[in-house]
This record gives sequence, structure tokens and C-alpha cells, in this order.
Amino acid sequence: MIGLEDRHTMVRHIETAHAGGARLRLACEVAGITVRTLQRWKAHDGLVVGDRRPGAVRPTPAHALSIEERERILAVANEPRFADMPPARIVPMLADEGVYVASESSFGRVLRAHGQTRHRGRAKAPRQSRPPTTHVATAPRQLWCWDMTYLPAEVAGRWFYLYLILDVYSRKIVGFEVHDRDDADHAAHLVKRTALAENIHAMAAKPVLHGDNGATLKATTVLAMLHWLGVKPSYSRPRVSDDNAFVESLFRTAKYRPEFPSKGFADLTAARTWAAHFVYWYNHEHRHSGIRYVSPAQRHAGQDDKILAARHVLYVQARERNPRRWSCNTRDWSPIDTVTLNPEREIAVPTGIKPGAENQRLAA
Repeated sequence: MIGLEDRHTMVRHIETAHAGGARLRLACEVAGITVRTLQRWKAHDGLVVGDRRPGAVRPTPAHALSIEERERILAVANEPRFADMPPARIVPMLADEGVYVASESSFGRVLRAHGQTRHRGRAKAPRQSRPPTTHVATAPRQLWCWDMTYLPAEVAGRWFYLYLILDVYSRKIVGFEVHDRDDADHAAHLVKRTALAENIHAMAAKPVLHGDNGATLKATTVLAMLHWLGVKPSYSRPRVSDDNAFVESLFRTAKYRPEFPSKGFADLTAARTWAAHFVYWYNHEHRHSGIRYVSPAQRHAGQDDKILAARHVLYVQARERNPRRWSCNTRDWSPIDTVTLNPEREIAVPTGIKPGAENQRLAA
């Protein structure tokens, strides 16, 4: 788009060159326009009013959102249950209820127009980070990761200790305990109880349990228990801070939940009650962004395929009702088949290794 003042300057130089013997077409090419453009400027007041495109009146597209649809989007986004959720979680939850209001981008545009696109919740806005880089899981009970985190008490300097085991494939918390002291016996008991709950003893291929290099998780008591259960231990590489990113991300989610007490827990019972409520919410109500916004319990039970297929059908029906609102295919609701933790062998990720001995060899 060439401004009015630049047009006058350009035309003046072209006319000067043309008067000096240059061919008009070549002079226009040097200036960056065509002879037809120069003729149009002179014939249609292009050198008087300039470019009319910025002020042109354009009709509203026939497939644009109506006022009623925009009001419904605002009403849904401001419901109490969606108050701390972005459109990326609101839309899949509505899809599970058989309701399609609009796409995520439409939610975002409407909320942005009304000044409601600020990051929701107590946590800072997420920053982009490189994906974690060693183990491969193609089904539940193949790869676990675990860690311990501190839960503050109301008394300054006192802590409670949350031990937690996460299934990397399904993101389900398969085991947790809260204690008033850090002890390797607690970690060993948690591994044993989780293995029994997940029927590890009946599996031919035992899972890999990945953790950091903390003294508690590497204690002789814990190693002996893992050996007795047949669970393969794995530890973070030295001086690498993100080798156990799945559990660290989970702890961050837990501590920024609205129910997490900002002044600490009154006693051990209060900490255990909060942990039980959080684990239930995370496993059964939370729509996890890393597994196509299904709950970890649904994916752990193998229900995510059916749920995602139903979402795909719903989106196809929505596109058929308003095809002009869809510029390409519907949203990708295909299940995620392979989850990796620190992949050192890049070929293991795209090939989608099947469960079995070969997978265990790479994971170990």
C-alpha cells in the first residue's frame, strides 16, 4: 500500500524520466509499479484521495458469529466451573457433554474483544520449553516416574512430605502418600503398595521407575524393594534439571490449585486430606492437555479412544452445519500412541514401538 505523498513523489520521478527520453514502462518498473497502476491513479483520483482500501466498507461475512452466539460464548466462558480454564480446556469439556458452541479460536477472539484473555489462575503464564528427552511408553504400566515434594505447615520451618508415583503414558497418579518425615521406608512402602494395586506381579514385562538422584529414592531399602518387585530403576542424568519433568509439572499444578493453602497445612491429617482430594480431581476431573484433554483415569482405563472418536464425530457434524466457518480439516482428536521421557534414540519416537521386550530394552 503506497501512501498519497509517496505516490506524488513516484509519479513526479516517472514523469521526469519519461520526459528525458526513458520509456514509460521501464520507468514504472524501476519505480516498482506497472503502467496500468499509473494510469489508474490518474484516471480515478488516485493522486487526490490516495488508497481507498483502508476506509472501504466491507460486508459482514455470512458465516460470521451472530450477536447471540457471541453472548453465549461469553456466558459459557464465565460460568463458575470454567472460571479458571482457558478455551483449550473449555471446548473439549463441552464436547464430552455433546455440546458444541464454537471453536477454540472463536472463544479466544470473543474473549479478547471483551478483555478477558488474561492468564487465568494463580500461576504465571507458561513459557515454551524444549520437550523432555530416554524412555518410551505405548501403554499404561510401562513407564512410571516418581518424586517427593515438600508441603509447608503452618509452623515456619516444618514440612510434610508428599511421595507420588505417576504413570507417564496415562498421566494418572497411581500411588501417593503423605508423611511427617522423609524416610526411605516410606518410599519403599509406596512402591510396594502401588505395584500391588496395579497388578505388576502378573505382568511379564515390569515397568521402569524413573526418579531423580535424591538420597531417599536411591536408598538401599528402596533398591531392594524395586529388585524384589522386578521394577527397573532409572535416574536423572547429573546436572540435568528436566529429566523428571512430568512429576515436576504435576507438583506445580498441585501447588497452584485454589484449594492449596497459602499459609500451610494445620497438621498431617489436613495435608493427607488435601492430597486425597487433589489426586481424585487430577485423575478423574482434570482434562490433561498432554493427552488430548481427556482425564488420566479415562486414558489409563483405555477409554480415551472412544471419547476422542465421539469428539471427532461432533466436530464433523458442526462443520457440516456451517462449512464456511472451517477453512480446513476439523481439530485433530486422534489418540496419542507414544509418550517419551528423555528420548536419546530419536528413532524410537516416530516408529511407535509396540509393547514388549524390545520396548523394555530401549526403556531400560
